[in-house]
Amino acid sequence: MGFLPFPQLSPTHSCKEPQKTIQEIAKALIGTIISVKVIHANEEKRKLIFSEKEALWSKFSQQVNVGDIFEARVGSVEDYGAFVHLRFSDGCYHLTGLVHVSEVSWDLVQDVRDILNKGDEVKVKITKIDREKSRITLSIKQLEEDPLLETLDKVIPQDGSVASDSLSTSNSYDIEPLPGLGTILEELQQEDGIFDVRITRQGFEKRVVSQDLQLWLSNAPPIGKQFILLARAGRQVQEIQLTSSLDQEGIKAALQIVLARVP
Repeated sequence: MGFLPFPQLSPTHSCKEPQKTIQEIAKALIGTIISVKVIHANEEKRKLIFSEKEALWSKFSQQVNVGDIFEARVGSVEDYGAFVHLRFSDGCYHLTGLVHVSEVSWDLVQDVRDILNKGDEVKVKITKIDREKSRITLSIKQLEEDPLLETLDKVIPQDGSVASDSLSTSNSYDIEPLPGLGTILEELQQEDGIFDVRITRQGFEKRVVSQDLQLWLSNAPPIGKQFILLARAGRQVQEIQLTSSLDQEGIKAALQIVLARVP
């Protein structure tokens, strides 16, 4: 005879009957046969503690690998992220992983509860498995493209749902660089292999992602020797055209040098 704490029950039970309390779910299990693993044994005190979760980990953890994608259900939401139950091919939720707050969205997330709630159905990607500690780390945002690694048209899509002036093309001299960006571009133009750097377009997003200046090299294929950089601060996004004899890796290296030099 041993003790099975409520938190050590399989998530399958609560996912099948989300309207029931954990006490009601446990009471309905009386008389049923379930697989458990001994997680604590004290012979002197004649004490045994069981875990159904750990028994399922032993059975199903070898079936998952880093990079696998699962349909899942949010079990609980904490300040640091959300615990999510993975649904297997039999339709049951056997394993649970954590989506850290930093992996919920590409946007800055102040409160996970603004995006995820208990019971939400989500798609997740396994990013790390610690088999010794029975832990799975998950990501939601890695199933979506980082908008800042695309062109300005991807960041601010022109589908008619945004204001007509949200995206504009101007001469670089007509666009005031984002705070701190002007110095970076001037320094970048001094690097060997970089011939010209100019702001070509700017746009405004619906919401603020970060007030700090962010700068990325787009993964959009270069046209000739022209590459695209994206800069963002607040709601404003600026597209920068960079003409260079360097390849993408060379430009990334030049960017790192300049960013380390500029205060």
